[in-house]
Amino acid sequence: MPAKPNSKTKTPLARDLEIALKKKRNPQAAAFLMRFFKTGKGEYAEGDKFLGIKVPETRALVRDFEAMQLNEIEKALQSEWHEVRLGALVLLVTKFGKRRVEPGIDPIRAKEQRAIFDLYLRSAEKINNWDLVDLSAAQIVGGMLFQTGEERRTLTKLTESKLLWDRRIAMIATHYALRQKDAGHATHVSKLLLRDREDLMHKAVGWTLRELGKRVDRKLLLAFLDEHASVMPPTALRYAIEHLSPRERAYYMNVPRAELSRAAVETRAVKRASDVRRSLK
Repeated sequence: MPAKPNSKTKTPLARDLEIALKKKRNPQAAAFLMRFFKTGKGEYAEGDKFLGIKVPETRALVRDFEAMQLNEIEKALQSEWHEVRLGALVLLVTKFGKRRVEPGIDPIRAKEQRAIFDLYLRSAEKINNWDLVDLSAAQIVGGMLFQTGEERRTLTKLTESKLLWDRRIAMIATHYALRQKDAGHATHVSKLLLRDREDLMHKAVGWTLRELGKRVDRKLLLAFLDEHASVMPPTALRYAIEHLSPRERAYYMNVPRAELSRAAVETRAVKRASDVRRSLK
């Protein structure tokens, strides 16, 4: 059973969540997770600590803490334990809700959503692994920014950050718009991150493009590949073409690799687009 809420505040505290999760710790599983999530010296999650709790267990336990206030959730996000931070993010996603609320319709809910969004972005250094970003960025960041004047400006700024997790947040946030059949921001952010040095970003870009092709517009994916395949990191390209036919995959994987100017890329893209259409007929 989770720790009982603090008797004075009548609501759960961050330390209550941590105590409850620590009771479920599994050292053997924790050792595996620390290897799997690259916590070693020089790796992307260097120094992160795990309790060894499965995600479904964490999600189930967190249901008893949904009354936790945002200031306490922010404290939980600063925990040294990965699962505590994951639990805090689950709470934020739950509190944010499935859709952004317009201030004119429900100003109190709209204000809370803005507070959650602001809290999330200022805590990005602690949202410091791909699983944490992927379970939360689309709904909180993508949901908050969708169809607002802030969207492209904010996502572009995040792509320019030196912090890997800011850049991954920018990419995964576009998945919210993809679910609404809007691909504009996904292609925009993908272009900005094509030359990112981190393999985690190559995977995120490729995954996003694959979802764009599957859920929104296959022709748009092919047009993107026609223009950018020659300069895409191999990992991003492999992810992006996973759902294409064997013939299409072979074509794009064999596009000559090149470091080209944008003008050269666009010139070659026109010819490749024409050639691939003819070859696939």
